[in-house]
Amino acid sequence: MPTATPSPAGASETARPVPVTELSDATVRFCGDSGDGMQLAGTQLTNTSALLGNDIATFPDFPAEIRAPRGTKAGVSGFQVHFAGSDIYTPGDQVDALVAMNPAALATNLSDLVPAGILIVDRDEFEEKNLKPAGYAKNPLEDGSLAKYRLFPIDITRLTRQAVEDLELGTKESDRCRNFFAMGLIFWLYERPLEPTLRYIDAKFSKKPKVAEANRRALKAGYHYGDTTEAFAGRYHVSKAAMPPGRYRNIMGNEALAYGLIAAAQQSGCELFLSTYPITPASDILHELARHKNFGVRTFQAEDEIAAVTAALGAAFGGAMGVTSSSGPGIALKQEGIGLGVMTELPLIVINVQRGGPSTGLPTKTEQADLLQVLFGRNGECPVPIVAARSPADCFDAAQEAWRLAVRFMTPVFLLSDGYIANGSEPWLVPDPTKLPKIEVKHPRAEDYGAAADGRVFQPYERDQRLARPWALPGTPGLMHRIGGLEKQDVTGNVNYEPANHEHMVHQRAKKIAGIAQDIPPQAIDGPDCGDLLVVSWGGTYGACATAVHQAQAAGLSVAHAHLRYLNPLPANLGELLGRYKQVLVPELNLGQLRLLLRGTFLVDAIGLNKVQGRPFHVGEIVQKIQEVILGGVR
Repeated sequence: MPTATPSPAGASETARPVPVTELSDATVRFCGDSGDGMQLAGTQLTNTSALLGNDIATFPDFPAEIRAPRGTKAGVSGFQVHFAGSDIYTPGDQVDALVAMNPAALATNLSDLVPAGILIVDRDEFEEKNLKPAGYAKNPLEDGSLAKYRLFPIDITRLTRQAVEDLELGTKESDRCRNFFAMGLIFWLYERPLEPTLRYIDAKFSKKPKVAEANRRALKAGYHYGDTTEAFAGRYHVSKAAMPPGRYRNIMGNEALAYGLIAAAQQSGCELFLSTYPITPASDILHELARHKNFGVRTFQAEDEIAAVTAALGAAFGGAMGVTSSSGPGIALKQEGIGLGVMTELPLIVINVQRGGPSTGLPTKTEQADLLQVLFGRNGECPVPIVAARSPADCFDAAQEAWRLAVRFMTPVFLLSDGYIANGSEPWLVPDPTKLPKIEVKHPRAEDYGAAADGRVFQPYERDQRLARPWALPGTPGLMHRIGGLEKQDVTGNVNYEPANHEHMVHQRAKKIAGIAQDIPPQAIDGPDCGDLLVVSWGGTYGACATAVHQAQAAGLSVAHAHLRYLNPLPANLGELLGRYKQVLVPELNLGQLRLLLRGTFLVDAIGLNKVQGRPFHVGEIVQKIQEVILGGVR
């Protein structure tokens, strides 16, 4: 039976004792028009839950239309927060509590609410004029269609206006505070303290005292509505998670990428130069890096994608850490410049934050359908290493690894993320800067050649044991060499059209990239060393796959999980691992791109689980497929 318990330390005071139900985890989603502040509401719930010590995973959902008509499905924005008292890897398959600020938000999000889940709606918005754009012939609050949920129709708009009426704000300004009312109510329901959000309001609106006061009042009004009206029979408590000691902060994927790039630049002694053209969902990398000029970061917003990649390549020629970022459509335009980087053999990081395609596709939705594009999308034999981040926090480490490979093997490197990783967030254990790995960078000097060096002569395409050529900086005495896209003569770098030389250089470049397999860790597995099934994943599907495999293992199934960070070249031991299992399952947010590569490379008859809906996998979808494959003999 639920029992009344005191509020957790730091929680706001309550006016009445109520039963408190202990939960292992909870998933909450705010949804409304794109101007209703749902992203802010979700972010504040995320940050507050992180301060309480919960493990968290989030899933923001943005509309693709910049200014969709108000009240339409095309303009609905949402933010889902999963917070727990144990380790979690996903933002949750379904939501336990849904806050819908208008009929369109209800129509587009209701299917994700669990039966008997909490449904809070702004009753004031369910007027006749708002029902039709959402596709409702009748008011769903009155026709019994919501009977399987715990429905709480609340006059959020009216109560918010009453809370701020003596501040003499306009109607629009007053209504902008509705998200804070909704926040306050959810904070009361899940025993979240108000203090962190009150501090945010003070800082954010310090120059607008009236607006700050209005938001404070709306937040408290929502909290006290839950506390005093007795509409809710009880509250819910989620204890803090047992996490390794240290300093944590909530971090989004694009933020982590930016910080990882800065760390890599510092650890290698190179200046960081990001050259990019804005595109959803990669633009925030530029925004974040532009804030950190104190670390010597230079950012350049180019006039187009082609200028962006070639400017980054020029920076690399000059000895800087050249980086360019985009999404699928922009990567298509950058490919010739990336080919130039392969021919000149210069270190470069190309970030692809994948989204739904083709063409403009689903610009605000996630997908991982650019694997074949980054692997094969250039003309000629043009191999490039590919590293893929698995989660928001992992972007920090993936960025450093991409730069390590770029300078160690003198090559452009693709770093893959996706919209789910980029905009999602999770707790990040802030690392000790003194323990970050050093990234060795060597530039040849004039004194390395000539009489003092036994008569050695600088050769721009002379190779080391890894087949990497020297990174000679322009202006270094005696180290002049040609640069450009025409085929190079082996060793000298002179332009050369001879058939045998071209074939030799093609093999040299391919052999260099293939050799990276000996420089990366062997592929690890989570689970038994052999058995009925191996689930192979990459990129943002990590969390859903890991959780699904753990659930299947707990149910007694013989299944293991291998998550790939390195997609080109593949880990040296991967083929041997695949052969230990009777069947291989590859879940992907595409039509089977990694599965195609595994089949072609290792002749393994892999099974695909594919989804291209602009949304990540649910854990349940993968669990069901695992059960079908192992228990039902699905091929």
